[in-house]
Amino acid sequence: MDFELSKEQIMLQEMVRDFAEKEIEPYAREVDETGKMRMETFQKLGNLGLLGIPFPEKYGGAGGDTISYCIAVEEIGKACGGTGLSYAANTSLGASPIYYFGTEEQKQKWLVPMAKGEALGAFGLTEPNAGSDAGGTRTKAVLDGDEWVINGEKCWITNAEYARQVIVTAVTGKRENGRNIISAIIVPADAPGVAITSPYEKMGVRGSNTCQIVLENVRVPRENLLGDENKGFSQFLYTLDGGRISIAALSVGIAQAAFEKALRYAKERMQFGQAISKFQAIQFKLADMAMEIDLARNAVYKAAWLKDQGKPFSKEAAYAKLFASEMGFRVCNQAIQIHGGSGYMREYGVERHLRDIKLMEIGEGTSEIQRLVIARKLGC
Repeated sequence: MDFELSKEQIMLQEMVRDFAEKEIEPYAREVDETGKMRMETFQKLGNLGLLGIPFPEKYGGAGGDTISYCIAVEEIGKACGGTGLSYAANTSLGASPIYYFGTEEQKQKWLVPMAKGEALGAFGLTEPNAGSDAGGTRTKAVLDGDEWVINGEKCWITNAEYARQVIVTAVTGKRENGRNIISAIIVPADAPGVAITSPYEKMGVRGSNTCQIVLENVRVPRENLLGDENKGFSQFLYTLDGGRISIAALSVGIAQAAFEKALRYAKERMQFGQAISKFQAIQFKLADMAMEIDLARNAVYKAAWLKDQGKPFSKEAAYAKLFASEMGFRVCNQAIQIHGGSGYMREYGVERHLRDIKLMEIGEGTSEIQRLVIARKLGC
């Protein structure tokens, strides 16, 4: 399958790369050290129309495809892993569910401002006791007249502190077999009873906002139910499949940044009278890094293409996310090795890439969950 980029996609790639090099990369170390999102960056991303790439123009988007969106994620993530994560989470998790499952009224109210870059969004799935086992959700929503009353707790939620609304998964009933019915509900971030805090000290992607959400008797209108009340579980599985493609693209971007630093350093670093890039041990490392990055990028494009064609893509999304994230860790680790002692120092930037890439093996479904998804798709 040929994934040669179109002229429009190449133009987008060049535009995002230029923006990222000028407006994101210079601040990457700062946001890592302070642990704070740089909102000026997201305002500029919105002004460029990059927050609405995969959504139709009728909803304020750019009408682009998933491959174009992945190109943007890669380039932004290459400049700053934390910024890339918040960008991907906002689009794949905060906005996409409303586009796919929302009513026309919900799309106009919640999606349009996000696609235009006027607001950010978040997706509240993970709980202290519901991580890989998303079916273990304990947050509950009960109908009281024309309102949902929601009680529960969410953890590790990206962007919530800056979001206009959070899509929250909650148990709304029981099936005949005794299993919980899990639904998705749009909760305004400023609704009474919603407490959003950022108590975490993270290893990496520190420029991305990560929050705890506590909901105490939060009341929202009945019409804030997103999609089918009985299909909330399948809806967020579809959402996660799309999110995994973006995490794979982000992994490629972080790995590309580490590789380029390692290649440049290998050509400049002199030992035993010559650049270390002349030594076969270093050449083999660089060759493997380049090969794996390219293979991962192709896996991302294939999964994105299948999604755009309306074909099943769950297995390919898991392929891409699993391979790209584990590839990224290998590449970033080898980038430090090539730098030697310098790689261990913050000055050279490669240690940040290693810290950032680790989350890609955990978020949006761990590597172990990806292997489980693949095995089930194989009929195991």
